[in-house]
Amino acid sequence: MQTIPRVVVAGTNSGVGKTTIVAGILAALRQKGYRVQPFKVGPDYIDPGFHSLAAGRDCLNLDTWLVPKTELAPFFVDVTQDVDIAIVEGVMGLYDGGRQGISSTAEIAKSLKAPVLLVIDCKAMGASAAAIAQGFRDYDKEVNLAGVILNRIGSDTHEAMIRKAMEAIGMPVLAVIRRNDQLHSPERHLGLIPVTEVDPKTMIATIAAIVNQQMDWTMFLQLAKAAPILPPKVNKRIKKDKRVTIAVAKDQAFSFYYPASLEALEEAGADLVYFSPIADKVLPKADALFIGGGFPEMFLGQLAANVTMRASIKKAVEEGLPTYAECGGYMYLSQAIVDFEGQSYPMVGLIPAKSQMEKKLQRVGYVTATALRDTLLAPKGTALKGHEFHFSTMHRESSLASNGSKVDEGSKLMTAFPEKKETSASKFEAADKVLKDISWQPAFSLQGTRQTQSHEGGITYKNVLASYLHINFAGLPEAVERFIGAAETYKKMKNR
Repeated sequence: MQTIPRVVVAGTNSGVGKTTIVAGILAALRQKGYRVQPFKVGPDYIDPGFHSLAAGRDCLNLDTWLVPKTELAPFFVDVTQDVDIAIVEGVMGLYDGGRQGISSTAEIAKSLKAPVLLVIDCKAMGASAAAIAQGFRDYDKEVNLAGVILNRIGSDTHEAMIRKAMEAIGMPVLAVIRRNDQLHSPERHLGLIPVTEVDPKTMIATIAAIVNQQMDWTMFLQLAKAAPILPPKVNKRIKKDKRVTIAVAKDQAFSFYYPASLEALEEAGADLVYFSPIADKVLPKADALFIGGGFPEMFLGQLAANVTMRASIKKAVEEGLPTYAECGGYMYLSQAIVDFEGQSYPMVGLIPAKSQMEKKLQRVGYVTATALRDTLLAPKGTALKGHEFHFSTMHRESSLASNGSKVDEGSKLMTAFPEKKETSASKFEAADKVLKDISWQPAFSLQGTRQTQSHEGGITYKNVLASYLHINFAGLPEAVERFIGAAETYKKMKNR
């Protein structure tokens, strides 16, 4: 049985400052000599970058949609064997998640039997902060809401007022963070700007100093150490010998990867070779290609200028290289990406469509993606759990779509349908007719956890699977084996 000191830091809602505060807690504990393991609830790629920097080790995601719930506690125990304390940042508000609270911070906290600290943005608020805390504590008695962190406090008087109200309801106050414009993290359309593009060391050092001064560390560590014992992990995965090489696009434009997802590929026998579509001249020698999500729209000039890399990828894929692309990678494989100002930049040119950046978020949330045909990751009819989060749409790049109709926005097939109501069957007939000559086929039927209507998206072509879908290979062992199996087949073909 494992004794793992741990704390979950949650918020009343998004934007209360919990990411910044957690980064400060991690950095402060690290400065004190603690080996601290950071975690992030949900399918977030950006916040973990800040926590990894603050803690000095990879921040890992905890998500009961992308990875089976039964694997959550065993995974947590397995990766915390060599640490002194684990800090988990929640997602959105404490009770927010997918449908019926799927993968909410509350669900994760209960699964890990961890105490919860609630961050409250106290700006323009007095005793009402205590009413909020009491409501969150009473909403689900199974959640151990052990205390609060008061953020954006304006003065000593403001602090005293709220502390008195918290005392009246028996709610411990573990830290008080004053309003400070230096603690604001730069943001853009998908949230915070990743650490691959900014240097947040000064901000982390500043909040670490503030947290170190304002946190009641005696109470904090007592709460963490009082967390109940967790059972050890059983049947630990055995790493297989390296069988194939997978090239992974990873730089400022493509940085959305879960560490556990990449580790799952490595454990199954993949040697991962990283390269930069921005800086490197050609694709490294490999048996498969993985292009994850990120912010290609912010680096269009560099991506377009790297003609040799684009040509190298196109040639390799046309020759049969197994290729899996998610969201930003999907956009990169298209004919071009049109930025927010309407300027078009040429991309790899494999997918017969243009990717258009839109002013509003197009789709977000957990989805079940059912394969419409045999794909690189799953046979026809197989359901994969993932999520979507994108501002772009796909537009057919063909004379058949001179009207510029949208072809894949997570709600329409990769084809040039007229803008009118059609049945799913007629849409597929239209898609087959339009795509027959180029062999591209729609990949998935996707069903959101909060939506009643399904949508189609993604495409397959030769050994390519590309879509807006994000997955975590750690929760899809069959997809891992299928991907590596395709790489093995390609490797044998090359060596004939």
